Amino acid sequence: MTSPYDIEEIFPDDAAGSVRLPRRQAGTSSQELTVTLLADYTLRTRAWVPSAAVVALLSESGVSSTAARAAVSRLARRGVLENRRHGRQSSYRLTAAAATFLAVGGSAIVSPVDGDPPWDEHWTLVAFSLPQARGAQRRGLRAQLRWMGFAPLYDGLWVSPRDLTDKVRAQLAPFAPGAMTVFRARHVDLPAADGRSPIDAWDTAAIAAEYEAFVRRWSPTLLRMEAGEVAGAEAVRVRTDVMDTYRRLPILDPQLPGPLLPPDWPRGPARKLFVAIYDGLARTAEGHVRAVAARFAVAPLPDIRAHTVAELAAGLP
Repeated sequence: MTSPYDIEEIFPDDAAGSVRLPRRQAGTSSQELTVTLLADYTLRTRAWVPSAAVVALLSESGVSSTAARAAVSRLARRGVLENRRHGRQSSYRLTAAAATFLAVGGSAIVSPVDGDPPWDEHWTLVAFSLPQARGAQRRGLRAQLRWMGFAPLYDGLWVSPRDLTDKVRAQLAPFAPGAMTVFRARHVDLPAADGRSPIDAWDTAAIAAEYEAFVRRWSPTLLRMEAGEVAGAEAVRVRTDVMDTYRRLPILDPQLPGPLLPPDWPRGPARKLFVAIYDGLARTAEGHVRAVAARFAVAPLPDIRAHTVAELAAGLP
């Protein structure tokens, strides 16, 4: 069993088309941290931020000046950031394509799970056979299936407890023409055989452990925040870090129907904790980002604005 964070198939380099966001890692890269930081305070407005301010904010999270400048430069080459100059000052902002991609992805990640719709005990199965020579197509199909909540029961057989929506059908259509079959079926349990149940495609214990680790890590921070002990640079750092940590969890969680999950599934407590910290520090962190940016700006920067989880889930304009 690989680590739950071994998810490079979910984030191929070309996932956003012309916008190549940093590939997710078990840790946090300087590029990834830069994207999260700018998205947290400029996603709605695509505000221009002086490059010196970006470097200063990243330095408060332990990123060296050299690494911060390199991250900004690489993100510009990848189509994530765009640059402008005002005299001797250089500023950056998210490109329109990157902002759209981040807003859509952010909404999907932080949106709450609305209830638990009845499950008809049928599984959607996707069977495919692609030769080694079509490796890129195979990787693309596997990445798409993971994005849609499927998991591999066997190498060429992927399963999901959800029915096929029109959107899913359209997303699958371009992949593996003539080499893929999709069908719905019930699982037949054969007690005398040592077979795999469809639920075995997911390591639910590992996913639950990630949620529980998140709660253990961040519960003390919530207590400190409620006591007014998290302010200034730490507020920005904590808010960026809690988003960067939490956003991986909904991707690992396939949103399985309740009957398939162990009792006391920890998704709810983890999300509640994330919302409390991320929203609770919004105004404090926004104030600090504005103050740092103002030190390097030639004009006021009113477009630096923090958003809440609810606003991100609703879809930012």
